[in-house]
Amino acid sequence: FAFSQAVPSWNAATPAHTWIQVELRARTQDARETKWYVLGRWASGDADFHRTSVPGQGDNDGFVAIDTFVPKKAMLAYQLRLTLYREPGSGASPSVTKLSTVVASDADPYAPSATTMTSRTILPVPEYSQEIHAGHYPEFDGGGEAWCSPTSTAMILGFWGRGPTPTDYAYVTAADPGHPDPWVDYAARFTYDSNYDGAGNWPFNVAYSHTFGLEGAVTQLRSLAEAERYIKAGIPLVASLSFGSGKLDGFLFKGTNGHLLTIVGFTASGDVVSNDPAALRDADVQRTYDRAQFEKAWMESTGGLVYLLYTPDTTLPAS
Repeated sequence: FAFSQAVPSWNAATPAHTWIQVELRARTQDARETKWYVLGRWASGDADFHRTSVPGQGDNDGFVAIDTFVPKKAMLAYQLRLTLYREPGSGASPSVTKLSTVVASDADPYAPSATTMTSRTILPVPEYSQEIHAGHYPEFDGGGEAWCSPTSTAMILGFWGRGPTPTDYAYVTAADPGHPDPWVDYAARFTYDSNYDGAGNWPFNVAYSHTFGLEGAVTQLRSLAEAERYIKAGIPLVASLSFGSGKLDGFLFKGTNGHLLTIVGFTASGDVVSNDPAALRDADVQRTYDRAQFEKAWMESTGGLVYLLYTPDTTLPAS
């Protein structure tokens, strides 16, 4: 089908003084190929390379919105180009074990799904608040509302028993021994996009999770009914959505131009149980959202976009 957006993601390892670049070009409806657009320059560390998206790439064919290629007219095909880089004289090399792209069309209207749940199911995902980090590390966009993505990613890593060690985030606790959930501050630092000036870059969050052994991709689900299959298989999700004022009852703010939260379960009637980092304290993170309101906000804003993150031995639901 002709697509109206494309989001690549990757699982990679980059030793010191190495990095990768991911590019995409597309085929137009008159069978012409676009230029190559850079969809990310990435390294796991930040000591010698600043991972970044690339601004100013727009032309008559399309543009890059941080982590998403958006054509001006629907495209018929795409191609990726992956380049591995190292500094001159270095013997190290990056490696990439997974490279994927999700493409979507906005041609099909959203249709609400019926639940498949027959009992309440909630996965034991840890609960972390983004709001308790408001003002932390302004060089990484300062916590609070800006950290919904790394906070959600940290929750999924915690569920799988992965994540930074006390030695990794010792720079946080050394400066403030009572610092709450320092692994969230660490996640924000190592998902930070220096061009975007934020930690919400979708593929950067997936790539960060892989540095702790998870596999995954940015992808899209067709409905909450499909999300229920992942919860039944024991796989929580990070969902991206936006909605106007008063469109999601129980949300901390009136609305949002873009927010990441987790889907950790469902009630027997199909309402969504979310560990939503938009909470004033960890104890208030888990909440239940109305199914119809959530699905409408999610599907109409991002078409069901999620971070799908899992351990290598996990069996995914059948396609």
